[in-house]
Amino acid sequence: MGLIGAARAVSKNTLDWAVYAHKGIVWQTQSENSPTAIRAVIKQLQALPDFDRSNCVVCMEHTGLYNAHALDVFFQAQLPIWLEASLHIKQAGGLQRGNGAARRSDSVDAQRIAEYAYRFQDRTRLWKPARPVMKKLTEFTRLRQRLQGMVSQLKPGCRSSAFSRAKTIW
Repeated sequence: MGLIGAARAVSKNTLDWAVYAHKGIVWQTQSENSPTAIRAVIKQLQALPDFDRSNCVVCMEHTGLYNAHALDVFFQAQLPIWLEASLHIKQAGGLQRGNGAARRSDSVDAQRIAEYAYRFQDRTRLWKPARPVMKKLTEFTRLRQRLQGMVSQLKPGCRSSAFSRAKTIW
């Protein structure tokens, strides 16, 4: 059977999963968006008949922070991860949203993402986690931005206070 696309539609609380093989969707489920639930679904995936890790890719729509648990768990499980922009999936006819679109649901999105992964195997770009030094740099940059925001909020109040007069005396 050769499983190709194991897809997830991601939201804050739940994950919808679909597996697409040569003849269409062969398996579908929903789970919580938590590491424990994701590990349980991976076990279910691996129990599918003819499951072959080397012929499987987990394709997800990029949803930012909501992907964090899944990315960590998939990486630890050594499953290949394809993080795709929703615009690419939509342009390929995968996701249909907005006016005139068929009733949207995460379950249907998971099926469409799985089919997209199967159809466009040649476009696969596997996700790799950021290097630790880059994660640290990102943390420092965010901290700097927060501190700059705090300083700019405090500046107007300091100009008219005794603090600013004392500053000019020194």
